[in-house]
Amino acid sequence: MTTFDDILEEAGKFGRCQKRIFALLCVLSVPFAGVYVGIVFQGFTPDHWCRDSEVVEWRQTCGWSLADSRRLMVPLVNSSDVLQPSSCEQYEVDWNSTAFTCDTEELDFSKSPITACKRGWEYDYEGRRSFVTEFDLVCSNAWLVDMYQATLNVGFLVGSIAIGYLADRLGRKMTFLISNVLNGIAGILVAVAPNYVSLLVFRTLYGFGVKGGWVAGYVLLTEIVGVEFRRTVGVLYQMFFSVGILLLPLLAYFITDWRWLQAVITIPYILMLSYYWFIPESPRWLLSQNKKSKAVKITEDMAKENKMSLSKNIESLTDDNADSNTASFMDLIRTPKIRKHTFILSYNWFTSAVVYQGLIMRLGILGGNVYIDFLISGLVEFPAAFLILFTIERIGRRLPFASANFVAGASCFITAFIPDSMFWFKTVVACIGRLGITMAFEMVIFVNTELYPTFVRNLGVSVCSTLCDVGGIVAPFLLYRLAVIWLELPLIIFGSLAFLAGGLVLLLPETRASTE
Repeated sequence: MTTFDDILEEAGKFGRCQKRIFALLCVLSVPFAGVYVGIVFQGFTPDHWCRDSEVVEWRQTCGWSLADSRRLMVPLVNSSDVLQPSSCEQYEVDWNSTAFTCDTEELDFSKSPITACKRGWEYDYEGRRSFVTEFDLVCSNAWLVDMYQATLNVGFLVGSIAIGYLADRLGRKMTFLISNVLNGIAGILVAVAPNYVSLLVFRTLYGFGVKGGWVAGYVLLTEIVGVEFRRTVGVLYQMFFSVGILLLPLLAYFITDWRWLQAVITIPYILMLSYYWFIPESPRWLLSQNKKSKAVKITEDMAKENKMSLSKNIESLTDDNADSNTASFMDLIRTPKIRKHTFILSYNWFTSAVVYQGLIMRLGILGGNVYIDFLISGLVEFPAAFLILFTIERIGRRLPFASANFVAGASCFITAFIPDSMFWFKTVVACIGRLGITMAFEMVIFVNTELYPTFVRNLGVSVCSTLCDVGGIVAPFLLYRLAVIWLELPLIIFGSLAFLAGGLVLLLPETRASTE
């Protein structure tokens, strides 16, 4: 009886064929970043104030500047102990019943009654057109912006489960291609959505395909390489997400309209349909479906491309995971030990998603140069993958995983209390936090894989990682709504979540020995 791993010994565990497929599939992680955190640019909320058509007429007649008309019409409000012009209120003035002068120094409406904006808003666009300015999602409608990110994560949640199921039924390659068809259609629909309700519906569909397709690519990749290469290709596959994070602010800088930016992020998914001719089906999956002749053919082709020859009896190839599809959810909570693992891993998936997305989306509301801030924080992600690969074989999994969470938590707490005047120091500490949570996020997936026995492994990862999408649904509300109370309040919450995650990781066993 010959297993696929036995054959890989001869066909090549990570030869030219696997490297080619690895390079092609890593491209998938790049647009995923644009989908995941594009809200920072697509949902950018510029400075805004009440629009009044009569004020616009007076501004044109008198030659007032925008600042003049804003100072006249908008009351000052206390924001974080600083008096600032209100974004949501205006003085109620009857322009027809008063004698007006064009001299702004003489006009004073501060004794007039104050009312909420009635005729929309004016925006200081700063060169960006976002869906916030197009659909007036400010003031009492600001919470609707959170829905843009929440609906994406709802799509992720349902899509991961549905496409995970399809990947086991139809195969990894077919599922990957189906998800890219869906991504292409839904992505373009998001770009042409006529109103905000349809935008949210299309965004949910988009999430449905994007995450599931990404996971199908991850599974295909780890199934065609030798066991000892799985972890490295898995971590590097995720690292290409950071390449997407770096490209996003550059794209957004040159493509200032949110609809065109959406279209450009979607194009790679359409181009990836050509992968039909370039990547094979997973031989492991074919064996599990008793399609042995196809599995043998693909394995022989891989050996040929790797310039290797097969001497073992390939015709007796069998599935080494034949009993792997009998697991049920009860297996994840059956014993106290496995119940503890399931709880701790689920909580870590949740925390990683909340803190990671929260720290990125926070860049959009800080008021600095969002392109530079985004670029710097993206660069910080790269060392994460190398730190993981460097430490896990020397120190193990548990300590680096817990430390990453502790570093992220401590950085969030410290950043919250550094005064804005120490701008660069604050940026550096926030970036260290971003590095920590990126490490934690990249580690949770393989610690999750290693902690469960083979027969419940896939189910364990699927169930625990759904908490990642629940975290993604919660993150925008936590960030945007709490920041209204105090800009740094979300950081206190993120820090607390990460510290608890680090403490819980220390309760897990070390998994290094069991995988060597």
